[in-house]
Amino acid sequence: MEFVASFVDAVNGVLWGWLLLFLLCGTGIYYTIRLRFIQLRKLPYAFKRLFSNISLHGESADKTGMSCFQAPTTAIAAQVGTGNIAGAATAIAAGGPGAIFWMWLSAFFGMATNYSEAVLALNYKETNEKGETVGGPAYYIRAAFKGSFGKAMAMFFSVAIIIALGFFGNMVQSNSIGDAFSNAFKVDPVYVGVVVAFVSAAIFIGGTKRIAFVMEKLVPVMAVLYVVGCLVVILANITELPSAFKTIFVMAFSPESAGGGALGITIQKAMRFGVARGLFSNEAGMGSTPHAHALAKVKHPDDQGVMAMMGVFIDTFIVLTCTALVIVITGVWDDGATGTALAQQAFGTVFGSFGNIYIAMCLLFFAFSTIIGWYFFGETNVKSLLGTAYVKWYALIVVGFIVLGSGLKVDLVWNMSDMFNGLMVLPNLLALLALSGVVVGIAKSKKD
Repeated sequence: MEFVASFVDAVNGVLWGWLLLFLLCGTGIYYTIRLRFIQLRKLPYAFKRLFSNISLHGESADKTGMSCFQAPTTAIAAQVGTGNIAGAATAIAAGGPGAIFWMWLSAFFGMATNYSEAVLALNYKETNEKGETVGGPAYYIRAAFKGSFGKAMAMFFSVAIIIALGFFGNMVQSNSIGDAFSNAFKVDPVYVGVVVAFVSAAIFIGGTKRIAFVMEKLVPVMAVLYVVGCLVVILANITELPSAFKTIFVMAFSPESAGGGALGITIQKAMRFGVARGLFSNEAGMGSTPHAHALAKVKHPDDQGVMAMMGVFIDTFIVLTCTALVIVITGVWDDGATGTALAQQAFGTVFGSFGNIYIAMCLLFFAFSTIIGWYFFGETNVKSLLGTAYVKWYALIVVGFIVLGSGLKVDLVWNMSDMFNGLMVLPNLLALLALSGVVVGIAKSKKD
């Protein structure tokens, strides 16, 4: 196990040292310029589309796709997960409050990246042998790079996302649920993992229709309940809010002046953990959420592109920011705790012992929705690689990883997830850059 941990750390050192920081932010900046700051120009329209289409009882999904609200809720289900609680806490513990600034910055540019992913996924979607609409990076990667090279790149992406999200990513989710319930209720995390796996399997069996049905109801409710809890803590410490923002900005550029030097926190650390956890949270550029957006029943790809932007906005600028402010404003960020325990400690300053229970319940819903979303993304790539006949085997393996992840050491699980996330990003970003002209053309074809 020590060898595995060392190997994963070495790979992450290369991927997340500067390589992916440069590629992810660079792609976002590139698209921001080419699309003329679309995340600012079309933000009001994006809000209008999202809130005008909210429905907890929408049209049932079928083999031709989902409603324009079910698709983003399925995407947001994957985005709003443990990364918004345990991931934010881990980033602050390892990179200091300054990591939050780099999360914000990468998310701003990531909105343009996510728009592009959704547009391309819709533009290159296909119909499989069962008449089902399917789409995602594997399909637009083959369009970007013709011949055997394109097929190899698409295959690499599909394998990486199945491992990154379907297997190791879902281990992270069950790990966080198990850890939270262990802290709150002193329950063996493996037992929690078994229950989560059983309920997940029941939804997996129902296919796209059941997944869309659950997500359109679960996601809006869980997000509102969590944000309300965060606002209670923030309002209880409202006089510290200006100081919290100051700490975030100061430690993003000068950790030593805020005491970070003594903790070994550097600007590079703040950037590394901020962008890495930001990616894990909002998934912009990762190539995951396009699988849901590809199924949206819309008249123009731009209509779903702006909905994809809202996924990043809600995930990072609302939900994740709420977590960050709670941790920083309560002053617990440098007490030595990390992950779920740090978040529970922060909420405990106001909620008392109920803070552990509150975070445990929020993590249950956040992580559970992400498990469903990530399973769905992996399933799409299993169909692309092997065909529909192997979906049941994939579901069985995912259920096993959910149980296994609940009892593992949290640091290794997070680091392995980071590694495979980084690997799957590479072919997706290359295809995004190669097809930038297509994205710009589609964006211009939409009448404002």
